[in-house]
Amino acid sequence: MAKALKKQALGRGLSALLNNTGSDITSASDKNADKLVGTIVELELDSIEVNPYQPRTSFNDEDLQDLASSIKELGIIQPITVRKLEGNKFQLVSGERRFRASKLIGNKTAPAYIRIANDQEMLEMALVENIQRKDLDPIEVALSYQRLIDEINLTQEQMSIRVGKKRSTVTNYLRLLKLDPIIQTGMRDGFISMGHGRALINIEGQDDQLSIYENILKQKLSVRQTESFVKNIKEGKPATKKVQKPETPTFIKKSIKGLNEYLGHKVEVKISGNNKGKIVIPFHSEEDFNRIKKLLQ
Repeated sequence: MAKALKKQALGRGLSALLNNTGSDITSASDKNADKLVGTIVELELDSIEVNPYQPRTSFNDEDLQDLASSIKELGIIQPITVRKLEGNKFQLVSGERRFRASKLIGNKTAPAYIRIANDQEMLEMALVENIQRKDLDPIEVALSYQRLIDEINLTQEQMSIRVGKKRSTVTNYLRLLKLDPIIQTGMRDGFISMGHGRALINIEGQDDQLSIYENILKQKLSVRQTESFVKNIKEGKPATKKVQKPETPTFIKKSIKGLNEYLGHKVEVKISGNNKGKIVIPFHSEEDFNRIKKLLQ
């Protein structure tokens, strides 16, 4: 699929248009803009600058290496999206992880969709497109929603329509920003989930939030246990005792490290008792999923 995409991207007509007259195209009304905008073109990575409006603020080095390995083997399956600047310069709209991973393995070009937008449209486009991604953490999504409200002047109702989400979903994300910054960081780092955060929002004092947060980490409480914990506190009842988890069998302890190294991820093994359970394998992108799928075949 990647080879087919590259063949399409390097179509002679598009390459000639980009090299000869493409540099003059800066708006949708310019001549030949309709032939360039929305097409897939193989662009030099050095001609692309990163997106200043990117809602993602941190990139995990290990995940980037995994993606880079996948791109090296399979190519870029989903093109990046760029906007046309003056000359033959472009700016990322979405796909910064693919852009960074491609540079890691020394690639000089990448397939890209071309768009034309002003700064206001660029900001909205970048935020909306990135909100649709599966690999943003809940706080990154919440911050993107807040930026759409603050900088694009959208109401929650307008935003829910624009991003294709229920208004209640948007509200739930925005409420996460009321949590103590330490808890927000814990959510971004994967120590707790959005479900934990939603339960903690019901505790008003940030000191009390932090106290419960520490209990979640120490006792490894599930979302349901956290909800029960919070409910008991609000009703003045004693907090529930820690639930004892089944002991991890020796055969799993001996094998888990090798399994992590083989798959390139830290897998989660959930034990249900009597040497039974399930293995959860995380993935961070379509490319990463295909890499793991190939390893398991």
